[in-house]
Amino acid sequence: MTHSAPAGGPTPHPGTAHPDATTARIVAVVVTYNRAQLLGECLDALDSQERRPDAVVVIDNASSDASGSVADEHRIGADVVHLRRNVGGAGGFAAGIARALVRHEADWVWVMDDDTVPRPGALAALLHSLEASPVRLSVLSSRAVWTDGRDHPMNTQRTRLDANAQEKADAARAGGRPIRTASYVSALLNGQDVRRLGLPYADYFIWSDDFEHTGRLLRHGRGLQVPSSVVEHRTVLFSNAQTNPGSRFYYDVRNRLWALLRTTSFSPAEKVLHGGRTLLGWAGQLLRHRGDLLGVGARGLMDALRRGPRPSVQVLQVDGEIAADVRAIERAAGR
Repeated sequence: MTHSAPAGGPTPHPGTAHPDATTARIVAVVVTYNRAQLLGECLDALDSQERRPDAVVVIDNASSDASGSVADEHRIGADVVHLRRNVGGAGGFAAGIARALVRHEADWVWVMDDDTVPRPGALAALLHSLEASPVRLSVLSSRAVWTDGRDHPMNTQRTRLDANAQEKADAARAGGRPIRTASYVSALLNGQDVRRLGLPYADYFIWSDDFEHTGRLLRHGRGLQVPSSVVEHRTVLFSNAQTNPGSRFYYDVRNRLWALLRTTSFSPAEKVLHGGRTLLGWAGQLLRHRGDLLGVGARGLMDALRRGPRPSVQVLQVDGEIAADVRAIERAAGR
C-alpha cells in the first residue's frame, strides 16, 4: 500500500533540521493480539488520517481470535505478518520495525498498539512539529488520552530533566516539549537512528521495551512530545498498567532491571534516579497488594540478575523471514 504525501504541501520552515518532513516515507507499525474489534478501529483511524502513512505493517502475534482476518481484509491494504507464536508487544515491535525498515524502506516508523486510535490529524501534527524543529529529532510522541479525553496515566511522559533553556526553546518552537523516553502508544521513530542503534529487545515480551529503546535513541538524541498530536488509548480501565499487575509484575521487575543494569541507554545518574523511583513504586505495590506480588517480583529479580535478554533474532527465529529482517538491522547496528 502506498499513500504519498499530499501535493503542494506547506513550505518548509526556515532553519528547520528536517526540510523533507512532509515528503518523508512514513510506515505505521501496529502490533495486535486477540483484539479484533480494537484493531479494526485502529486501522480505520489510520485510513482516515489527514496525512496517511505510506504503508502499514500489522504484526499479528499468533492471535486466536479474528484479529488476523481483520488485518488481512481491511481496506487499508496492510502488510500483515502472522507470527507463529506470541512474542509479546516487545517481540512484535522488534519484528514490525525491522520489516518497516527493510521491506518498506521507511524514513520514519510510527509505532502503536492495537488499542491505539489516532485522531485524524495525529500524524500530520507530528510531521508539522518535525518540519518546524530547528534541531534534529530522533523520537516524536503523541499525547495519549483515554476515551473520555483525560490524559491517560499509562502514557505520561516526563519533560527531560537536563534540558537547558535553549533545548526547551527549540522544543517550544516545534510545538512541543523535550522528553527523555516515550511510550509506544504512538511514537514516531527516526529510521536512521534505529538503523544505527538497533531495535527494541524482543525478549522483554511486555513492558519497558519502549522505555529502554527510546531511552537508547534519546541518550544522545532529541525527543519531542507533541500535544497537538492526539491518540485515544482505549484501555478497558482508566488506570496505570502497574495499578494491579498480577503475574505481569514479573516482567515489570525483570525488564526494568534489565534496562537499568544491563544497557547503556541511561547515564549513571539517570539509572540512580529511575532506580529510586522504581523501587518506591514497587514498595507501594507490595504494600497495596499485601505481599501477593512478592513471589512474582522475586522471580523477576532473580531472572534479571541471572542473565540479560536474549538476542532478538533468537527470540524470533521460528519466523524465518522476520528473523532475517531483524538480523539485517541488528548487524548494521553492530549488535
